[in-house]
Amino acid sequence: MPTLPWTVPNQPPPGTEVHVFASRFETRTLWGALKFLARTPGVWRQIKAAPGAYGATLKAEPFKRTFWTLSAWESPAALKAFARSGTHAPASRGLSAQMRDSEFATWPASSDDLPVDWADVRRRLA
Repeated sequence: MPTLPWTVPNQPPPGTEVHVFASRFETRTLWGALKFLARTPGVWRQIKAAPGAYGATLKAEPFKRTFWTLSAWESPAALKAFARSGTHAPASRGLSAQMRDSEFATWPASSDDLPVDWADVRRRLA
């Protein structure tokens, strides 16, 4: 799966501070990576309709068993509401046993700087 393009469910106002969230997941096995990939379309559909979502992308490296996410939100509350609802909630619970390692980062950014560069994401998750 190639990197999913930056998708903008809701256009943020120019010059607005946004809440950026990034993650890196490494699965224990290739089977875990396949399970992650199988759940991706449902979560992707959810994010496209999520209130407060200003953008999202996913970089999948399934043969390395590694997945990178990047999203921008109106607020931490909007991100939390997304994570605890819809397809995402059961997908994340169902995949937790498959994870070998996970890293997360959040930071404020200007909506004018979206999408954030992958090099910056990797640096923040290192």
